[in-house]
Amino acid sequence: MKHSELAHVLRASAAISDETSFVLIGSQAILLLLEEPPAELLVSTEIDLYPALHPEKADLIDGAIGAYSTFHDTFGYHVDGIGPETASLPKDWMSRAVLTYFGDITAICPDLHDLVVSKCAAGRDKDADFVRILLADGLVEINTLLERIAMLDPVKHKLARITQWTQRRAEEAKP
Repeated sequence: MKHSELAHVLRASAAISDETSFVLIGSQAILLLLEEPPAELLVSTEIDLYPALHPEKADLIDGAIGAYSTFHDTFGYHVDGIGPETASLPKDWMSRAVLTYFGDITAICPDLHDLVVSKCAAGRDKDADFVRILLADGLVEINTLLERIAMLDPVKHKLARITQWTQRRAEEAKP
């Protein structure tokens, strides 16, 4: 994924939904968080997003420019319309959110550590690679990740499991 492709997806999402603010949660949000993200983190062809004020419109966007749509076939990338409940983020993540403007469109992303916490909570193989790379490159700090994991809702998340998973990724990331 490239920055220009992300901008294209945002413009298309705005036109489809008649919204101008979007929350980006998935791995490609890194395009807005790092000036030069590691190339191996830019392989995904999907942008996970939802309209900030009307998350229910994510389905409309997904139907128009989601996976296997004409948009996807034409450009080789697409939207995965998600909802606010998709990512596991600390309750106060919005206080650290990063705003990026594309004309009159606003992209709202969790800060890098909060984004990585959502990957740690998901705990999939692809998430492990994402986390390891950022830790190995010194772009995120393990102590900050552990502090943010502790801020997740303990009723919804197994904090001990997420903490252990994250600590294993940090060990694996060491040279």
